[in-house]
Amino acid sequence: MSNKITFGPSCVDPFDPNSISVAEALRRIEQRVLPVVACERLPIRDCLDRVNNEAVKSPHDVPPSPNSAMDGFAVAIDSLVAGGIAELDEIGTAYAGNPFEGECNPGQCVRIMTGALIPQGTDAVVMQEQAEVTESGKIRIDGDHRIGENIRQAGEDVQQGDTVIDAGARLSPADLGVLASLGIAQLQVKRKPVVAFFSTGDELVSLGEPLEPGKIYDSNRYSLHGMLSRMAVDIVDMGVIPDDLDSMREALAKAASRADLIISTGGVSVGEADYIKPALEEIGTTEFWKIAIKPGRPLTFGQIDASIFMGLPGNPVAVMVTFSQFVMPAIEVLSGATLRRPALFRARALDSMRKKPGRTEFQRGIASLDENNQWQVGKTGKQGSGILTSMSRANCFIVLPDDNSGVEPGDEVDIQFFDWSR
Repeated sequence: MSNKITFGPSCVDPFDPNSISVAEALRRIEQRVLPVVACERLPIRDCLDRVNNEAVKSPHDVPPSPNSAMDGFAVAIDSLVAGGIAELDEIGTAYAGNPFEGECNPGQCVRIMTGALIPQGTDAVVMQEQAEVTESGKIRIDGDHRIGENIRQAGEDVQQGDTVIDAGARLSPADLGVLASLGIAQLQVKRKPVVAFFSTGDELVSLGEPLEPGKIYDSNRYSLHGMLSRMAVDIVDMGVIPDDLDSMREALAKAASRADLIISTGGVSVGEADYIKPALEEIGTTEFWKIAIKPGRPLTFGQIDASIFMGLPGNPVAVMVTFSQFVMPAIEVLSGATLRRPALFRARALDSMRKKPGRTEFQRGIASLDENNQWQVGKTGKQGSGILTSMSRANCFIVLPDDNSGVEPGDEVDIQFFDWSR
């Protein structure tokens, strides 16, 4: 008999053969999550950050007619003198919203304001700084101008029939402006996904209650609520669920009856008081429960009826890391939005970073521009998964891939700026 105890992989090991890669986890999430189907028609003012359901085509040209891009003088190029100066008669003024009604003949010009329709008989606008007004009121303009100068042509921004907003686009302030410019007052958008979340753990105490020995305040629900509040979802806060199988099973069933996505924090590891996985297996299915990531290896992904379940670790930093890397993409797919990956930027490391190959690490960093306008990044200090101040001080993740074996000052690393709203 061996005198050694054989242990399975733990959360401190650099590699666990039962863990899947970050890329594989994202692939499975995208494959399993289905977009919401129901839609609603809303005034465009209420559509910010909502997901457009159908492609929007322009009903007309924008701008609808040629107009001036400058304050100046509308002229016919044929009235100017090549290599010389023409003296033109000013016959009126064109204003935005109040066009010049007559026709501009050879030897004449029309004073014009930005946005005004181009008068009949003219084909260029000479900015006022390039014209001279004589004592007799004549307008002197040289011949160094061209047809179409300073004129916004009809359809220059959008042509009739163009697709201006794709289906699946998350609507930005600029999108709302485009819709308004087309005269579109309402839009059909996907309904907001409903997200229910709760914390687990008998050690958790709500704010306002006395902190007895062995107890801690529940920070995870506040971090989750803050991150979810910046997304276009309806939020259901289910509080703290006790550490017992019946309570966990009941909470999961209740959440599944109300929400498209269920998020829990804590209770997803293999301890005696970790009831998420057994409860999920009783009333739903488990797709995976370990990812080769630090922090955040124990992450359970599964389904209860039509609801997606994501069980996040209990450590506060791991909650925010896994939310950004896995929950946010799941919400994007669930919302019907076109999925976009967070952008990575290269930066020069200011600190050494210890790491063993085997899993992707998301260290917390403070990125800034150096004297050459290049990104540099330093750590926020201690990187333990329970040190939540490492997140509050940071503005980015330092992303170290699974094959990375450590970083020295001056090495280039990838950084990912925080984006809690996508």
